[in-house]
Amino acid sequence: MNRLMLCFLLMLPAAVIAETAPVNADAPSLGPGMVNPGFHEQPAWFKQSFLDIREDVAEAAANGRRVMLYFYQDGCPYCKKLLETNFSQRDIVERTRDRFDVIAINLWGDREVVDFAGNPVTEKNFASALKVMFTPTLVFLDEQGAVVVRLNGYYPPHKFAAVLDYVGQRKERESDFRTYLAGNAPVASKGKLHHDASYLQPPYRLAQRKSGKPLLVLFEQKDCASCDELHEDIFARSETRQLLEQFDIVLLDMRADLPLQTPSGQQTTSGQWSRAMNIQYAPTLAMFDREGTEVFRTEAYLKAFHVQSSLDYVLSGAYRAQPSFQRYIQKRAEALEAQGVHINLMD
Repeated sequence: MNRLMLCFLLMLPAAVIAETAPVNADAPSLGPGMVNPGFHEQPAWFKQSFLDIREDVAEAAANGRRVMLYFYQDGCPYCKKLLETNFSQRDIVERTRDRFDVIAINLWGDREVVDFAGNPVTEKNFASALKVMFTPTLVFLDEQGAVVVRLNGYYPPHKFAAVLDYVGQRKERESDFRTYLAGNAPVASKGKLHHDASYLQPPYRLAQRKSGKPLLVLFEQKDCASCDELHEDIFARSETRQLLEQFDIVLLDMRADLPLQTPSGQQTTSGQWSRAMNIQYAPTLAMFDREGTEVFRTEAYLKAFHVQSSLDYVLSGAYRAQPSFQRYIQKRAEALEAQGVHINLMD
């Protein structure tokens, strides 16, 4: 089976367990030191393994984690989506890093793997023995090296997060996977960017703004439930709207190729700019002063009070005198409480 056929297979629905024939272990691969044109960079926090799977399982178990085997191939669009969509959401990254050692295995690779029986094999023969027919394929192992869940194909973030919970919290002791997933997978994201008529509109010439306001750049992506909540709940509140009105706001797809001019005058695209700024998570709120210098950003899942405090931190100029944001929000909360405004940090 060649790579083109595998790419077509990726369009098929993902199954939990594959019962298909093994892949062609003789498919071509590039030599040492060469990078395929379709290579997608993996997160630096993936485990740098010697690929002795039994040792990896034992080491993970000793640290209270489990092993996730990630089978990939260069040029795979759904591998790219897993890395760029799922692993650009901070809650997914944190759940994965806390609970799993992720080991990447090239479907066509020639590195040596010591398999479950202790036999040295190549990556491609290891994948063939496991009947890996789709990329990405994710195999979640328990403390004895047994398969808990196997995902043959891409799972969107809301379902993928449920899988991380199921395996990471040892839920297989209470329920089978399909039953758990049916009852615990959260609602899918809206699958859209939340553009607003009050935001700056393209073409984006951010070095030529005349309003005198600071700039708020929203780096987001379509498949992002946290982005949905940010716009539909937090940004919809009157307290937040009053703060947002004092910014120039730009909403950008962090992976897109939309041409723009940065606040420093550089001609680039939204995707290139987000990479240059090392934007890792959606949503990220990057705030620039009136001169176009970035002064603050948020990169985590935040509730209303923290989002509002972040905006006020920049608008008030408090970032100049108080470099500790945590001290600033503590004083802000105390001041509001003194005015009779009760603060619920998780509301």
